[in-house]
Amino acid sequence: MSSNETDLRDEKPQFVLPLVVRIERDAPPSRTDALETAARAVLEILTDDRSLGEGEWAQVMTDWQDARIRKVVRRARGAEWRRAGALPGITVTGTEAEVRVFPPVPLDGWPKELAKLQVSGTDLDDPAAPGPVPEGAAVLWLNPELDMSAGKAMAQAGHGAQLLWWAMTDADRKTWHEAGFPLAVRTAAAGDWPALTTSGLPVVRDAGFTEIAPGSCTVVSAFPRPAG
Repeated sequence: MSSNETDLRDEKPQFVLPLVVRIERDAPPSRTDALETAARAVLEILTDDRSLGEGEWAQVMTDWQDARIRKVVRRARGAEWRRAGALPGITVTGTEAEVRVFPPVPLDGWPKELAKLQVSGTDLDDPAAPGPVPEGAAVLWLNPELDMSAGKAMAQAGHGAQLLWWAMTDADRKTWHEAGFPLAVRTAAAGDWPALTTSGLPVVRDAGFTEIAPGSCTVVSAFPRPAG
């Protein structure tokens, strides 16, 4: 994207897509499951009827996508999670993870139920190494050289899923959507990363607002592999 195009994006009103991950003290989700669930949540709101055509979220979704596709992940538990669940949005569940995505809001216009939730320091662990990538799943490859909190990585996985969706043909979108957006988030091997970033696949380059340097490549999105 040229600098002029970037300037045009920056001149537009800026919105942010809020995502809230449920993290109970005694039962936090695994990191990979949370990342994958966040990515699917982004895809779910992109394709929801309310986000399309004359839907109630369509205009704000368009405005958000015309500017920078910012995403912010906050965490909630107990009553906080129940209050967040009362707001319009979509809850997506993984194996353990629960993520609720909401229609975009202005940068300084968060609903009070979400504005009070913690955003920094959201971190999670994988008790065991993630398994093999399922057949037919897209793969969101994480940069092995970057140290990101779980919240930051969830947002980056969401970016990766969105760029992949934009890059797909209508037929591939339909197939992926009907299958329930099968995807996997994995950390790339250090030796594979340079080739991934120059492969022509969609690459997320972070704006550098938080945690990492501007322009850092965070995710490379690989198209779903045919089953069989």
